Amino acid sequence: MKDALKTLRETKPLVHHITNWVTIYDCANITRAFGALPVMAHAIEECADMTKISSALVLNIGTLTSELIESMIISTKTANEKQIPVVLDIVGVGATQFRNQMAAKILDSAHVDIVKGNYSEIAKLAGENARTKGVEATSISADPGWLAKNLATSRYCTVVMTGKEDIVSDGSRIFSIKNGHAEMGSIVGTGCMAASIIGSFAALNDDFCDAAIDALSFFGVAGEFAAAKSAGSGSFKMHLYDEVSGLTDEKAVPMTNVESIED
Repeated sequence: MKDALKTLRETKPLVHHITNWVTIYDCANITRAFGALPVMAHAIEECADMTKISSALVLNIGTLTSELIESMIISTKTANEKQIPVVLDIVGVGATQFRNQMAAKILDSAHVDIVKGNYSEIAKLAGENARTKGVEATSISADPGWLAKNLATSRYCTVVMTGKEDIVSDGSRIFSIKNGHAEMGSIVGTGCMAASIIGSFAALNDDFCDAAIDALSFFGVAGEFAAAKSAGSGSFKMHLYDEVSGLTDEKAVPMTNVESIED
């Protein structure tokens, strides 16, 4: 979307998160740094009401409980009724049977517009023989573009695979995003933050493939700028927030590295 970042900062959409406790602070701050407004309402008693006043819903199963899953399903159904986008970050799928089952339960209970995970998480959800090391990706044998496209087709959604090279597919198109820096993997939470950013851009762009590309490429560009100023993971995180806060469409767009992959 033209002037995507400017539009986001002018519109300031409210993005409701039901996310994990490890990275909730970072998800809130990166959402705000990009220009959207974060809110975190996990309780079953209020999650639907918060979704009703929001422009997007971001779910993250990183620290899942049975009660949290019920809140996610309630909010997803509410988001479907309101016709606002739902992002599901399938953190840790492939690590335990409980996570596998709960991710499937959410997807089978209501419609999720964007499914995000690392390579092994997406591979496992797509039915491949893949395992996740805790919440970290392991190698997969299948072609990631093929996996993303086929899962997107079967689930009628946009699929985002994050890693050294990010893959995005809506079932008909496949894109590779090559922005970012290895230092982004040195701190906990950049994957969760990416889901928040995707939700923020999707709140304003109903082409969810394009929204995810904007989110990942802009975040990656900020990571590249931050890494150039950093001495290690601590200073990198500080500079990452600074670079996001100071990012503009004019600064970021010439740096983006996005390729269309032929099926």
